[in-house]
Amino acid sequence: MSTTISASLVKELRDQTGAGMMDCKRALEETEGDVEGARVLLRERGMASAGKRAGRATTEGLVGFILDGNTGSIAGIGCETEPVSKSDEFQAFAEKVLRAVHADESDVVESFEQDRVDLIAKLGENIVIVGAERFDAPDGNAVAGYAHPPANKIGVLVELVGGSSELARQIAMHISFAAPEWTTRDDVPAETVSAERAIFVNSDEVQSKPEPAREKIVDGMLGKRFFAATPGGVLVDQPWIHDPSKTVGQALEEAGASVARFARISVAGS
Repeated sequence: MSTTISASLVKELRDQTGAGMMDCKRALEETEGDVEGARVLLRERGMASAGKRAGRATTEGLVGFILDGNTGSIAGIGCETEPVSKSDEFQAFAEKVLRAVHADESDVVESFEQDRVDLIAKLGENIVIVGAERFDAPDGNAVAGYAHPPANKIGVLVELVGGSSELARQIAMHISFAAPEWTTRDDVPAETVSAERAIFVNSDEVQSKPEPAREKIVDGMLGKRFFAATPGGVLVDQPWIHDPSKTVGQALEEAGASVARFARISVAGS
């Protein structure tokens, strides 16, 4: 004889797990009314559901940041569709991850794996933590954040040595648009520069020029097409989006500042 499952028991399990009413009822029937056993069953099914959805692209979502004095944190959470990114459940999860990152210097993202799996089961979409960073800057440094409106799918956290918080925010805005890979040329691996140089050297454009002029031409091409490239390239070599007549490096030099580090997170992958 099957166990009769009351509506109040279904509601209790639903309130605890956020799973659908029929899923809760079936889980309780299979566990003969054992709420804890039903919770475990729903979680197991949620993990199976998460596995099926793991390969789905997550090009929507949210990036948010928190600034508190010399401490700044940023986190990006991805999902599949815009409606889910605007749902209360998704936004609550994103905020919970961000606040945990801000509260704890250690890597806390792994601790949200079960919450992530449960949310996948509830919302029916792949959910991923795209990235998370926390900056603790020493006194005298400036930390600023920026999330590109209105979608907030790209966010940046910047720490400056010298300069002001306003300049740091302007740098963050630039990075959100220009997507540099490195801060200075010294940060670019030598093998990467060598590979790019070889491509330019062997191009028809260079090979058609007189041999004595080729090295200088390649240096110019590296500077304009690689180091100053947007997207990609080196931050200080890029044209300053707030005044394209100068580079980011020149803007920083005028302010007596330099970039200590930055983090750029995009849930759309761009």
